Formats: sequence, structure tokens, C-alpha cells
Amino acid sequence: MMMMKNVFPAAGRVLLSPALRRFCGSPGSPGSPGSPGSPGSPEAPEDVSDVPASPQLTKQASLYVHWPYCLRRCTYCNFNKYIPKENNDPIMIECLQKETEALLQLSQVSHITSVFFGGGTPSLAHPSAIGAVLETVYKQASLSGEAEVTLEVNPTPEGMSKLEDFHRAGVNRFSIGVQSLQDEDLKSLGRDHSSQEALQTIEEARRLCPGRVSVDVMFGRPGQTVKSWEGELSELLAACDHHVSLYQLTLERGTRLFKQVQLGHVTPPAEEATAEMYHRARGTLQQHGFLQYEVSNFAKHNSESRHNLSYWKGRQYIGVGPGAHGRFVPLGEGGVVREARTQTLEPDVWIREVLQRGHGTRRRIRLSHLTLRLEEVLVMGMRMTEGINHKHWKLFSPESGLHEIFGASVGVKELQQSGHLLLDDRGLRCSWDGLALLDTILPVLLVELEKQISVNTTQEPLSVS
Repeated sequence: MMMMKNVFPAAGRVLLSPALRRFCGSPGSPGSPGSPGSPGSPEAPEDVSDVPASPQLTKQASLYVHWPYCLRRCTYCNFNKYIPKENNDPIMIECLQKETEALLQLSQVSHITSVFFGGGTPSLAHPSAIGAVLETVYKQASLSGEAEVTLEVNPTPEGMSKLEDFHRAGVNRFSIGVQSLQDEDLKSLGRDHSSQEALQTIEEARRLCPGRVSVDVMFGRPGQTVKSWEGELSELLAACDHHVSLYQLTLERGTRLFKQVQLGHVTPPAEEATAEMYHRARGTLQQHGFLQYEVSNFAKHNSESRHNLSYWKGRQYIGVGPGAHGRFVPLGEGGVVREARTQTLEPDVWIREVLQRGHGTRRRIRLSHLTLRLEEVLVMGMRMTEGINHKHWKLFSPESGLHEIFGASVGVKELQQSGHLLLDDRGLRCSWDGLALLDTILPVLLVELEKQISVNTTQEPLSVS
């Protein structure tokens, strides 16, 4: 997987309850979303409420496709990825096509707004695999030539050598998993590329897709200092394109890195140092013309990730592949309510299920109105620097506006007085300083929302057909 789990780098971190952590997870996949949108792409249509009489909501969706295979497991990674014992590519490609077709038919969407190939390491796939999935999409729905089609790339010589063929297959944006420009750090993280190979991959990707290349970089790595981070970021900015994603390295149980830290073999930076790294990076990126549009994402020249914006703005998305997540209304079977759908995690089991019944959906949950607000509107919207405007909120909550729900809250007023939260004529959003404390602010907002709106929050699992 080229990208790390999103976290909110800040001192004074608040640990969220399991329920709140579920709302804060990356929505698209086992992999987190994150590459830039194309400059000049047509604006996405206005968001609309999740009700049966909302054809604008149900006629379009973004598509996430998960390639689960890797050559090795990085020391920090706990994503859904597998190191195959044999070449399973042909059957994997066949099943990705089958499930794409089945879920597009089930959703009955007529327009796919963007496609994101994540993993795992999707750049290990043959370019024809990407082309085959896109061809399936073309047969089932409209996918315009301007639609964003992103591929995560591991910047190895093999990955770089296939970029041109991926581009010919239909990819028009690359997300490069640089992670570090320090060779020693790359080795300790278990990465299989060097800093020079990463820079060469960025250069080739920019040649093929100028203005449409994103780079991912991690901070908070063991042994990293604020000074070394600043030097590394300067080197990256001299080579990168128009989109940068910053991710704080997190210690996940069950990973080699977690064990190494427990045993005292490596030491991560102190929380205060990590927070300072985030603060310095934001300032440096701003000085280089990058605008922060989300807690971890920065872009210039209108190169925001259109695909990820569809998550943060609560639009429909379809997840294909082992462990992928999706949210859409299954109109093809008479559904009228959006569902959260999760595909079977293990590739071999998922393949078996797809061959048997066309898809590997393991779990379906009808989303209540409150759940939709909490996740798709409040939590996702607050990740963006623009926050949530009143018009957008009213589409999902016509009976209670932002002022009605949050205006009288003591906790919200305290956040406003401290300068971390803004609630005004524009809507609800974090300030520059507040965005770095998002994981502290979100629980206050979520608790207040639940206090103000009395809705039955029961979610009934559905049988899979």
C-alpha cells in the first residue's frame, strides 16, 4: 500500500471511542484515498440528500479498485495486503472485472466520476489489468475522458518502467509512494526502493501526466528530527508536482515496527516534535504555493484530488476488490437507502465468492439518517479546510441547521473562543490552528450532534444475496 492511514498530527491527542474511530477511518478502501484531481476537470455536481427521490445522488458514484498483492510487507503496514505464493493475476483480473460489472449493475449508476486503483501495490499489476477494469466500466456506465483515473505506484525501477503503459491503458494520474527521501529510513521501513529511484519515478510520472502527480511522504519516523524533516521536505518540493499528501507514521499493533519500538530497538520522535513537524510542513508548503484543502492534503493550480473530495463530501462510492468498502444505494434490487458495504477480506475467499455469485460482498449495513450525517457530512466535511457550508448541511438535515445544532453548545463556544473553530455565515469549519487539533474537536461536535438530534441509530445487518 502506497499510502498510510490518515491521522491528525497534534499534541494532546484524544483517543476516540471505537464508534468514533469508525467514522474517522478512510472511507474508500483498505487503502486510504489520496491523489490529486486533474486541473480543469469539470466541477462535480451539487451534493444532494440521501432520500429515494434523489436521482442526482444515485445516478453517479466514484469507484475504488483494490489490488491486494505486494512483494513484501513494510514494517509499519497493517493494511489488507498479501504476498502471493503463486501468480494469481489472471484470476484476480477476471474477478475484478466480474465484481465491477456486478456492483455497477446493482447500483445502476449511469456515470462514474473517478476511479482509484489502490492496494496493496497496484503498480505490480500488468497494465492490461487496469485497461480491462476500465473497459468493464465503459460498458456499464459513462466515464468521460476528463474523469480522474488514479493509480498508486511503488517507485521501484519496475514500477517506473510501466508508467507509460499504465498511461496508455487509461491512467491519467499517478500517486507516488515516496514516503521518505532518506535511504536508511526506507530500509528500516521495509520499502523496496531508494530515494533516487523515487525521484526518477516522479520525473517520469510528471513527463506523462504533468500537473497530475501526487507524492506521499511520512513524518514522525524513528530517528527523524524537525531539522532533518525540513531538509527532506525542501528536497521533495524541488522535485514534486502539484499535489502532496503528508501522513504521520502510526504504530499499529501486529506490525514489525510496533514490536521494534516495544523492544526499544527504535525510538519514534516525541509527540511534541511530531506536532512541530506537521506545523513546519504546513508553513513550508504554503510558502511554495500549495494550499491545504484537507488535513493531510495540499495542492496548487487546482490539483485537488477529485476522487477523495467525493468521499469527504458524502457522495456515493463503489468499492471493488478484497476488503474494499463502498457506500451506495442498491437500486438494482429495489433498494432505496444507502448501504455501507464491505467486501470479503481474504483474496482467495473473495475470488471464490466472486466466481460463485458475481461479487464478494461480506457485509451490508443500512445507514440511518443520523449515521449519514455523522460520517458523510460532519466527520468527512470537517477534514476539509472549507468545512461544511449551510447549504450542504441543509441538504442532509433540513429540519436542523448548523446554528441550531451547534450554536448553543458550551463546548463549541469554548472552541470558538480559543480560535480553533468557526461557526458563521459561511458554515462550520476549523481554523488554521484548529485543523491540527481535529481529533480533539471532532468528539465535541459528535457528542453535541447526538444530544441535539433524537434519531434511532440502530443499524440492522442485511443478509448477502
